[in-house]
Amino acid sequence: MLNAEELGVTKANVEQMKNSENPEIKRLLGTEGKFGEAIGLTNDWAVRVIKHVGNYGEVFEKNVGEGSRLKIKRGQNAQWTKGGLQYGIPVR
Repeated sequence: MLNAEELGVTKANVEQMKNSENPEIKRLLGTEGKFGEAIGLTNDWAVRVIKHVGNYGEVFEKNVGEGSRLKIKRGQNAQWTKGGLQYGIPVR
């Protein structure tokens, strides 16, 4: 979910992103390699998660973020590229 957020893959665009030429996106979404099988899952495991709940940012926003009743700011839960501590380990 962290990698999806960093790569711009969202609940709304996950199907279109399966056609991406970006090798990181292809590995994450299971259109290249057999990384899911290597960890005992289907190769499209990330697609199924993102389709159902979204990337990390979408889930945070909906449940505890500015779009929720709690209105919590991302702060240290933001991506490392935006001043937070969240860093998704690359799928390789």
